[in-house]
Amino acid sequence: MRPAPARSRHDANAAGNPPGSADAPPFQHTSHVGSPQTLSARERRIVAAWAADCAQRALGLFEADRPGDRRPRDAIARARAFARGELDVGGEIRRRFAGGDAARGANPAAAAAARAAGQASAVAHMGAHALGAAAYAAKAAGLAEPGRPEAVGEEVRWQLSIMSAEVRAALRRLPPVGEDKSGPLGPGLLASGVLGEVIRDLQASVRGCRSQGQLREAADARRRGCP
Repeated sequence: MRPAPARSRHDANAAGNPPGSADAPPFQHTSHVGSPQTLSARERRIVAAWAADCAQRALGLFEADRPGDRRPRDAIARARAFARGELDVGGEIRRRFAGGDAARGANPAAAAAARAAGQASAVAHMGAHALGAAAYAAKAAGLAEPGRPEAVGEEVRWQLSIMSAEVRAALRRLPPVGEDKSGPLGPGLLASGVLGEVIRDLQASVRGCRSQGQLREAADARRRGCP
C-alpha cells in the first residue's frame, strides 16, 4: 500500500481546518510571490470568476444539508467581488478558506461543496486554487450521485465549456498538479484521488492534450477500472 501523500499547509487550510486548529499549521501571511502557482493579480481576478462559477454549481448541495449557514455562499460572493476588482488582495488573503470551514460536520457532498467555495475565495491568494475549486465541485457532484459514476466527468466538461480564452490562457501557466511544492498543486490533497484526476483532466484539456471526447473516454475507462 502506498503511503498517504504528505499534507501541506495549503492542504490543511483548504480542507476546512482553519489556521491554528489541531489539523492545520500556524497561519502565515505569505504571498508566495516567487511561486508559479500564484499568477499575476490580473490573472487571479480572471480565474476567480470561473472558480466562483464552479463552486456556485455545488452550493445547493451544501445549503440543503446546512440551511442557514451562509459561509460558503459568502465566500463565493467574495470571490466574485475580487474578480470584479472590488476587494483587495491583502484583505482576501487574510480571509482565505473561510468558506471551507463550513465543511466540518456536513455530509460528504456538502463538505466538498463547502471546500469548493473555500478554494474559490482563496484564488486572491494563489491562482492555483481555481483548479481546487473546480475539483471539489466535481467531487461534490459525484458524491451527490453515487449511482452515476459519470457525474464527475459531466461536471468537468461543464467547467471546461464555460472557460473563456483568458481563463484557459491563465490556467495554462500553472505547473502540472503534483510537481511543484510551492502551492496547493503540490503533492498532497489536490494531487490525490478524484481531486487529482479532475485537475489532471482540466490541465490536459486547457493545454490541448485532450478533447471533450477524450475526456469522456478517460472517464469511462476509470469507471471500468482500466488504467
